[in-house]
Amino acid sequence: MGGIAEMIRAFMTALTLLPAPAFADFTANNLLAIFYHELGHAVIDQMQVPIFGQEEDAADSLSILLIDALYDSDDAEVIAYDSASLFWAEAQDEPAFWDTHGPDEQRYFNTVCLFYGADPDAREDFASDLELPQERADGCEDEFAMASDSWNGVLDEMSKSNALKGKLVLQAGAENSVISQEIKALNVEFSWPRDIPVKLEDCGEANAFYDLDEPSITMCRELTGWLSGIAKQISTN
Repeated sequence: MGGIAEMIRAFMTALTLLPAPAFADFTANNLLAIFYHELGHAVIDQMQVPIFGQEEDAADSLSILLIDALYDSDDAEVIAYDSASLFWAEAQDEPAFWDTHGPDEQRYFNTVCLFYGADPDAREDFASDLELPQERADGCEDEFAMASDSWNGVLDEMSKSNALKGKLVLQAGAENSVISQEIKALNVEFSWPRDIPVKLEDCGEANAFYDLDEPSITMCRELTGWLSGIAKQISTN
């Protein structure tokens, strides 16, 4: 696995040689992926989606499916690459097997496999660059099809149902955030059983979460500094 780590380190080192926006792009891409993950929790709750297994895995799957569906191929690949790179960077720490999230190394390969599986012919280089083992790659097209089939019924209902009137509602203070344009685009595509506030707040930690009680999605301001710090830290290792 050392080849992957070296590849990501080289990628991050290259970022340090570029102007500041390169770090900003890495951070923004991961903020988008994290937002879509939390959106997955919101969809599961609001649409009462039955989950057999870990909900975090299902939210990860929806995140990469939305990235693949809503962005053109080149932009989607950059976001998927950056998202996978973050998981690999986090995997260098001791895994927290007690956590509700799967181990970061597994989340890395799941991300690579699902994105590759959406278009294997066009994404051979993506899978090769991120060292997806052939034993896993052989089944990725089927994995993507299964994930897509599982989510499409729910997303179609949110897209086509006249009974759903709710929207994602950006709260004051988040108007100029990375996710503000995402929310506008998502509100064109999907409706909800009720309005879902999306907040940008100081949380005291780098985090993002869907609040079942309110319900709402919160993106913590600390995420931006944390993501930039990871990029810089990896580049110096």
